[in-house]
Amino acid sequence: MNPLDSFLPRFNFHERHSIDICAPASRIMNAVTAWRNENDPLVRAAIRLREMPARLFGHARQQNLDLSDFTLLERRGDTALVYGLIGTFWQTDYGLCDIPSTEAFLAPRHDDVCKLTLGFTVQPVSRSTHRLVTETRVLCVTDRAARRFMPYWYLIRPVSGLIRRRMLATIRKQAETSSCQQHQAALP
Repeated sequence: MNPLDSFLPRFNFHERHSIDICAPASRIMNAVTAWRNENDPLVRAAIRLREMPARLFGHARQQNLDLSDFTLLERRGDTALVYGLIGTFWQTDYGLCDIPSTEAFLAPRHDDVCKLTLGFTVQPVSRSTHRLVTETRVLCVTDRAARRFMPYWYLIRPVSGLIRRRMLATIRKQAETSSCQQHQAALP
């Protein structure tokens, strides 16, 4: 079962990306939790460009949107992580809602917001290789939210896909480098 099904079984929009990594699952998950937008200059530039209207209108956030803005909804050992976010993402400041807990994310909403899940799963491919899959799902709570979110999604989706692919490549590099360093240290 896909862990996202526990949090957002029904959704309006989604994207999925994957990469094979020659490293133990624990190293891969450690690299996932350590990844930040600020670590990649192209991703950082894309986020800053997205947030430029907020700065121009004086609605700038203290920091750029990053994984730290998401609420950890669930971690299943070294096999799955699910993060959640609720907001009006088409607004210049993302219109983020406070989500203090998993229960708060799961609570029914009737306002014009979107619920977003960002999931990571690690699946074995061979004895030494795992596939890291990231999937984003977005549920528009109301029809009005869907009408407002749709143009935004089609505008940002290519950049979102680029960010996900670069994120996966960076995670692979970090996990494989750590794995190789540890393997070399264990050699006589």
